[in-house]
Amino acid sequence: MSSPAPPHPTVPGRPCSAAAALQLVGERWSLLAIRELFYGNHRFDQLTRNTGAPRDRLAARLRALEEAGVVERRRYSERPERFEYHLTEAGRELAPVVWALVKWGDKWAVDAQPVAFTHEAAGHPEHEVDSVTMCRTCGEQVVSGEVAITVLAPGWDQAGPI
Repeated sequence: MSSPAPPHPTVPGRPCSAAAALQLVGERWSLLAIRELFYGNHRFDQLTRNTGAPRDRLAARLRALEEAGVVERRRYSERPERFEYHLTEAGRELAPVVWALVKWGDKWAVDAQPVAFTHEAAGHPEHEVDSVTMCRTCGEQVVSGEVAITVLAPGWDQAGPI
């Protein structure tokens, strides 16, 4: 049973879920630690080595992610006391975000693709994954230019504060 989520911090500027999400997980070492947890690396030394983060900074990011309910610590040794880090449900739901950053980086930020994701469904040959955004209601692929924005925050419209 998971504990209730902590209160969410307010962010400056337009009320925005993206800004609030970035406040919680948008720092470089946070996202790289989350990536490593998706890759199956759970111990602090693995996270430090694979992210390249300074130990003190990574420790602070992991504490903040734990406080935000994105990761949880699990003891794996009593003496000496040692912990592993695991994604919570909230953390696991970041998979499409990390995946999108990897795919964007493959196209725009690196010379050679360093990691490949494959789909290994029963009855189908293994193949590289190519993600798309699908509308849950109609089942069609959503493409740029087909999404309307309705601002729900009081005192704001699409152009800014009113």
